[in-house]
Amino acid sequence: MQHEFDTALPSVPSGLAALAGDYDVLLCDIWGVIHDGLNAWPGACSALRRWRAEVGPVILVSNSPRPSAEVARQLDDLGVPRSAWSDMVTSGDVTRNLLAARAPGPAWRIGPSRDDALYQGLGLEFAPLEDARFIACSGPNDDEVETPEDYRRSLERGCARGLEMICANPDLMVQRGSRLIYCGGALAALYEDLGGEVVMAGKPHAPIYRLALTRASDHLGRPRDDHRVLAIGDGFGTDLKGAAAMGLDALYVGGGVDGGALFKPNGALDATLARRRFAEVGTTARHALRALVW
Repeated sequence: MQHEFDTALPSVPSGLAALAGDYDVLLCDIWGVIHDGLNAWPGACSALRRWRAEVGPVILVSNSPRPSAEVARQLDDLGVPRSAWSDMVTSGDVTRNLLAARAPGPAWRIGPSRDDALYQGLGLEFAPLEDARFIACSGPNDDEVETPEDYRRSLERGCARGLEMICANPDLMVQRGSRLIYCGGALAALYEDLGGEVVMAGKPHAPIYRLALTRASDHLGRPRDDHRVLAIGDGFGTDLKGAAAMGLDALYVGGGVDGGALFKPNGALDATLARRRFAEVGTTARHALRALVW
């Protein structure tokens, strides 16, 4: 059952160690919590490694449009130790089911070649927009320079044809180093504004959480108590809303897309800004940290 919006402010613990007695499982976001797209954050990696060693499983839950095996290799390259996580579920994993159900298509594809693994083995064909039966979107073709407005005219044509969009990454934006870049969710939001239909399985939608919770049960080796599952993330509309919809407690981490705006320089939560932001989005969190630490 979805939580009603609670105006109470989240607690600000010293770190994950202070929560170890209350939870058995972590469902942890990746980008914006344990890395910024260019560099892993050692404090977050150390905290997750200790949780996994001393408390219970850590299931990484990402809105990456790529399958989890591809994301695991990316984490290796960034220096995120495999000892910091038990398992991983991505939006790409659950979106493949949506795409397979619509194969052979054809689909009009939006997204860079690095997302090719999303489509491998599905028997899906691609075609120009005029010949497509639906739109498959994993993000802008070039997220270094493009914005959703670069796709407006094409999306207007797709909407006029009544094409459904399958979006493999519900995130609007993510942090890459010191910059914010647009993701597939921003294109999906524009398509919906134009009147188009969008289908997504990643956060905040239920399919990715159901799969992550199943993996958590497998690693626990015993019945799972969802009241003892903590979802960690930096996204209000994805991580926090998704956790609330699943009846899970959430830990908001402020170092990602919001850049720590809800925290004062001394690490304390800015109560006024936090209440305003949570009210705007219509969700909240049980706990909050400026950065993920032990």
